Amino acid sequence: MLLLAIVALWQAVCSLFDVSEFIFPSPARIWNQFWEFKGVIAGHAWRSFWVTMAGFGIAIMVGVLLGFVIGSSRVAYAAIYPLMTGFNALPKAAFVPILVVWFGIGIGPAILTAFLISFFPIMVNIATGLATLEPELEDVLRVLGARRWDVLIKVGLPRSMPYFYGSLKVAITLAFVGTTVSEMTASNEGIGYLLISAGSAMQMGLAFAGLLTVGVMAMAMYELFAVIEKHTTAWRTAARRGSEARRPPRACTGLAGGSWPPQRPERTPERPQAPQTRQFLKNPWYPSTNRSCFAIF
Repeated sequence: MLLLAIVALWQAVCSLFDVSEFIFPSPARIWNQFWEFKGVIAGHAWRSFWVTMAGFGIAIMVGVLLGFVIGSSRVAYAAIYPLMTGFNALPKAAFVPILVVWFGIGIGPAILTAFLISFFPIMVNIATGLATLEPELEDVLRVLGARRWDVLIKVGLPRSMPYFYGSLKVAITLAFVGTTVSEMTASNEGIGYLLISAGSAMQMGLAFAGLLTVGVMAMAMYELFAVIEKHTTAWRTAARRGSEARRPPRACTGLAGGSWPPQRPERTPERPQAPQTRQFLKNPWYPSTNRSCFAIF
């Protein structure tokens, strides 16, 4: 519904204010251009897709490896993580001319740009997932005979899966960005090349159609990873439901006027009865009481 509202507003603005199609094309113009050049767009989109997947696959392997090393060793964290943070701050578009000199115009710069821009989130999330392993749990496993390697592989990595899938959903969108940027200057195929060609021919509708195609591919991969995450980390959802089932009633959580944690009623100190106290004062070892003779003081 929101998407339809945005498209309707876009079309209304272009029609009411008579916006030139060479500056800001309307959705109708974009659709017409997309349908007219659907074969060309499909060919360039397929090229961008598999190049992105190649770079993204390399990013997964390198990111998981570095994240495992950083998350399992404090020395590696202190040595590698600052360098990776500084490297991630560099603009990846600046590497494209260098990659062209090294590998020439073609798929090489596009794959490497997609890799360089997308491996950092994967590395950070894997390291974060390993760092969430409780020291108490690790100590218990070590007492039971588990080695450090067993703890990391059989407990640490499975617990890192939610972080891993979260990083994949972010990294795949960045990989498409890296591929498109590289194709704009270092390729003769792909959506990036299509954008440059359409802009040079003043076909803004075709350029916007290419942009929307990249967005659709990125959204499709995002949803794919979301579905895989849902089916492979069901234990996390079950654990969350179990914790919610063990919660106190709503009246105790403050949602219905109560408070959490529940207030324990105050106990008023019991005062000894007067006859018994007088008897106790007469005879400190009065047998009818369980208190010591010093309790009255």
